[in-house]
Amino acid sequence: MERERFFNTAGPMNEKINYCIDPLTRVDWEDIQRLIRDERYFVMHAPRQTGKTSALLAMMSVFNKGSDYACAYANIEIAQTARDEDRGIPAVCSAVSGALESCLGRLDLRQWFLDDCLRVIPPQDQLFQLLRRWTMTTDTPTVLFIDEIDALVGDTLVSVLRQLRAGYNKRPEEFPQSIILCGVRDVRDYRIHQGDGEIITGGSAFNIKTESLRMGNFSQEETKALWLQHTEEAGQVFDDAIFPELWEDTFGQPWLVNALGYEITWKLRRNRDRSRMITLTDYMEAREELIQSRATHLDQLIHKLQEPRVFSVISELLASEEDTIHAPLSDVEYVADLGLIRLKPSISISNRIYREVIPRELTWSTQVMIGTQETEWYVTKEHRLDMPKLLAAFQQFFRRHADTWIEGFSYKEAGPQLLMQAFLQRIVNGGGHINREYGLGRKRTDLFIEWPLDEKQGMHGPLQRIVIEIKLLRGALDTVIAKGLEQTADYTRIVGADEAHLMVFDRNPERAWDEKIWRRDERYGDLPITVWGA
Repeated sequence: MERERFFNTAGPMNEKINYCIDPLTRVDWEDIQRLIRDERYFVMHAPRQTGKTSALLAMMSVFNKGSDYACAYANIEIAQTARDEDRGIPAVCSAVSGALESCLGRLDLRQWFLDDCLRVIPPQDQLFQLLRRWTMTTDTPTVLFIDEIDALVGDTLVSVLRQLRAGYNKRPEEFPQSIILCGVRDVRDYRIHQGDGEIITGGSAFNIKTESLRMGNFSQEETKALWLQHTEEAGQVFDDAIFPELWEDTFGQPWLVNALGYEITWKLRRNRDRSRMITLTDYMEAREELIQSRATHLDQLIHKLQEPRVFSVISELLASEEDTIHAPLSDVEYVADLGLIRLKPSISISNRIYREVIPRELTWSTQVMIGTQETEWYVTKEHRLDMPKLLAAFQQFFRRHADTWIEGFSYKEAGPQLLMQAFLQRIVNGGGHINREYGLGRKRTDLFIEWPLDEKQGMHGPLQRIVIEIKLLRGALDTVIAKGLEQTADYTRIVGADEAHLMVFDRNPERAWDEKIWRRDERYGDLPITVWGA
C-alpha cells in the first residue's frame, strides 16, 4: 500500500511524504541565480515556519546536481547560547564544517577543523580560515547558505559578520563566491550588544550586503492548490465554501495553512474516512481546536508580544483608537518581519487567526481567574444567551474589578476591550464562538458571537448571532453613541446578526461609577440596539 502524504507542521518540507508547493516557485529563483552568478552576498528573510529552510535546501540540491558550484547549507542555531566569540565561533565553525561533510562529503575539512583549526587558530579567524580552505581546495566556485543567522547574539554575531566581510574581497578564488544569510529579520535591523557595552548595527558590521529578499506567504491560489493535493491523492473532497474562510484565517501563512489541513484531515478523527466530504462545519471545528491547542508556532508569536518593540505596535492596533501608528518605523518593520502584522493595504494583524489568538492569549490568566461560570444564569430555557442579563452582570463585574485587573494587563490602553473579551470568552467557552474585528482607524472593537441553539447539534445546528460593539468615550456621549449606533448597525448587517449591543467605556477617573453604569434602548433605522455604559 502506497504511503499517503500529509500536511507538514514541523521542520523542512519533504515532497515524498508531505503535500507541498515547490519552494523554488516561492522565491525569485531567476534573481537569486543572477545574484550568485554575480558574486553577491545577500540576505533572505521571512517569519518563522514560512518555508525558508525548505527553499534553501531546494536551491542547494539544484546547484549540487549541476557542475557550476559546490554549495553547502549550514544551520548555526547551535551557537545561540554563546554570546562571546570564544565559545560562539567554534560552535558556528563546527556547524559549518559538519555541513561541508554532510552536503559535499568533505570529511577532510571536518577533520582539519577539529584537529588543527581549533587548536592553533584564534576564534576571530576560525570561520575565515575554514571558508578559505574550503574554497581553495574546491575545483568549482563555492556557495554557502547560512541559516538562523539571527539566532546569534553579541560578540559572536559581530565576529561572524566581520569574518565574512574580511573574506569578501578574496572571492571567488579564496572565499565563497556567494553567501546567503537567512533568518527572520533583515541583517540591517540587528542591534548587537557587544561585550564592552557598545551597540552596533548589523548594517555596519555587514555592509557588503547587496540585497535583502523577503520570502512571502502562499498566494490564495497556492493555498487552495496545496489542500487540493489531498483531494487528488486521497480522493477526499472539500466543500468549496471552506476556501474563502481558509484564506481569511491564514492569508497564506504556510504553517497555519498546513496546520489547519492536518487538523481537519487527520486530528478530526471522523475525517480519516476518506469517503467523507469535509464540510465548512468541520473546518470551523478544526479551526477552533487549532486555536485552543496553543501550538508551538502560536505560542512563539504570543511570547513576542511582551517585547517592547512589539508592544509599541500591537497595543495601538488592539486599542483601535488611532488612525495611524505612532511607533517608530523600525519597530513596525520589526513586527512585520516577525509575521505578526502586514503592511499593505494598511497596517493590520496578519490574519484572522492571529487576530483571534492575540486577545485570547493576553487575557488567558484573567479568563482562568474569572472562574468557571454556571450556564443556568445566562442561558434561557430555549438555550439562548440572555444578553441583557449577561451584559448587566458584566457591568457589575467591570465595576468591581476594572481598576485592579486592567492595571495587571501589560496592554493597558486596550484594557477595557481585553477585559470584556476575557469575560465573554469564559462564557462562550461553554459552547459558542467569538469573532473579533479591531485595528487602526476603526475607533471601536467589534465582537460577533455565535451560540448554538441546539445542544445536541452544537455549532452544526441553528445559531444565535449577536454583535457587541465596544467604544471608548472620547468627547460628548451623545456623539459617541450616534456614531456607535451607525457602526453597530453596519457591522450587524455585514455579519447577519439578529441581536445588537453597543458598550461604551468611560475611563474618566473623576466620574462616579453610578454615572458610568447605565442602559439605553435605541434604534438605528428598524434595528433595535441596546446601549450599555461601563
